[in-house]
Amino acid sequence: MSVNKKSLCPALLSGMFGFAMLINAAQGAPHYPLTLENCGHQETFNHPPRRVVTLGQHETELLLALGLEKTIVGTAVWFGRLPPDLQSRGKGLKKLANNAPGFEAVAAQNPELVLAQYSWHLGPQGEVATREQFEDLGIRTWISPADCIGKSVANSSNADGARTVPFSIDYIQREISELARIFNVEARGAALNEALAGRIATARKRVKHQNTAPLKVMFWFSSSRLNGDPWVAGSDGAPGWISQTLGLQNIINSHDEWPAVSWEHIVRSQPDIIVIAAMDRRLYPADDVAAKQRFLLSDPVTSQMPAVKKGHIVIVPAMSLNPSLRNVDAIELISQQIAAFAEKS
Repeated sequence: MSVNKKSLCPALLSGMFGFAMLINAAQGAPHYPLTLENCGHQETFNHPPRRVVTLGQHETELLLALGLEKTIVGTAVWFGRLPPDLQSRGKGLKKLANNAPGFEAVAAQNPELVLAQYSWHLGPQGEVATREQFEDLGIRTWISPADCIGKSVANSSNADGARTVPFSIDYIQREISELARIFNVEARGAALNEALAGRIATARKRVKHQNTAPLKVMFWFSSSRLNGDPWVAGSDGAPGWISQTLGLQNIINSHDEWPAVSWEHIVRSQPDIIVIAAMDRRLYPADDVAAKQRFLLSDPVTSQMPAVKKGHIVIVPAMSLNPSLRNVDAIELISQQIAAFAEKS
């Protein structure tokens, strides 16, 4: 039977993880040294890491969801608040920076392991450092498999890159299982994966018979200028998986994860639904979700799109549109809104 993690109270969740710990103990510790392949690197662990720095909110949330908050000695690269079910576990986390920290700031935490959500933070031209720089200090490194499997990242240290294979939630579930092995909490990883699968199945059922033809959708993350070309989701990234899961048609056909596309092209495509990202980050004018909404409603061109005229605008956390645990949050929120739109029509 699938477990809906969101429906579990904190006490029950705590009990579930406690039971998982007993199972892990009964099974015995995995054989160390444990060697796993990660994004072209072989990483060997002689014991479960005790001190970890996370570069990317997904990595932070994944460790919290596995009950490993006591291992986190520093975090960085934040888009917004933690989801409600993880806020108590994440209380008091040390933030080294809201965006990318310096190499020295990370190394000063004396981590045994640095987890990165994005290749550009630890890649060959890493914005924080290269993997080799950390390895030279005896610090293991890890990049989320979702950011390297089936994906080419441009040489620029701050490029989203393009996908050669469409993203799937399987990449996130693989990472859950692998990190659960590294930290010797495999039963917790299995429980988390089962909970995610159950939530996905429920969201699919919610929209299964809502429409005879696929609704056209556009995902707007941000823009360097509100009236400039917006960064919208290509067809092969996490929003592509979200669209496919819910039976939607992404109007942007591109292997790039977040290409810049003209408003003229978007308007011609006539999206039925517009999904916009909400975030606390303020690097660009369109990081502000309210600014995005005002633009859509006031611009003489965008205001004539079916999605805007009908009020079919869905707001989701920015983290839920990048490969992460939160992709499941996005399909839940979007499926709920689609059902609500159908009831009103």
